[in-house]
Amino acid sequence: MDKVNYDDLNARQKENYNYHKVASALANYGYDSMRLNNDWEGADFIAVNGDDMIKVQLKGRLTADKKYLNKDLYITYIEDGNVKLYKHDDIIPLMPESTLNSKSWAEEGAYSWGKTPEIYEEKIIKLEI
Repeated sequence: MDKVNYDDLNARQKENYNYHKVASALANYGYDSMRLNNDWEGADFIAVNGDDMIKVQLKGRLTADKKYLNKDLYITYIEDGNVKLYKHDDIIPLMPESTLNSKSWAEEGAYSWGKTPEIYEEKIIKLEI
C-alpha cells in the first residue's frame, strides 16, 4: 500500500480524508463519530462520548459563517499536523472591527483565515492526529 498524496485528492476525497483524520483524533478522547448523509443543523457529523454529543462541521481552515450562528456547532479543521476544534460562536466576539467590516463578513456572511491568527488560539482545542 502507498499513502495518498493529499494534494492529489479531489474535493470529495479531501473531505472524506479529513473526516477520518478528525474522527480518529476524537476517538483518542473517547468520542465515537458518525457521519451524516445530509447536514443536520449545519453539522457534517456528530461525535458522542457518553452523554456528551457535539455537532461538527468540517472545514479546511478557521471559519466564521453567519449561517452557523446559534446552532451550538463546532468547527474543525487540520492545521500544522493538528486537528483544531472550536465552538463556532465563541470566536465571533474576538473578531476585530476590520474583519466585521470586511465585505466577506458584512455582505457575504462568512470569513475564513488561511492561517489561524493568535487571537483565536485561546478558543481552539488542539488534538494530535
